[in-house]
Amino acid sequence: MQTTHQTALETKHAVLDQRIAAETHRPLPDAAILAQLKKQKLRLKEEIVSL
Repeated sequence: MQTTHQTALETKHAVLDQRIAAETHRPLPDAAILAQLKKQKLRLKEEIVSL
């Protein structure tokens, strides 16, 4: 059974995925921003898995 909290985390995870894709496709992607976004995405994924 999926909780509201889990749904919210998955939505945030998807948004981060889109932001990473957008940053990657820029002419000069910012490596620091990409690293930060990927860390946030990983933390969310770990939290989702732990549920």
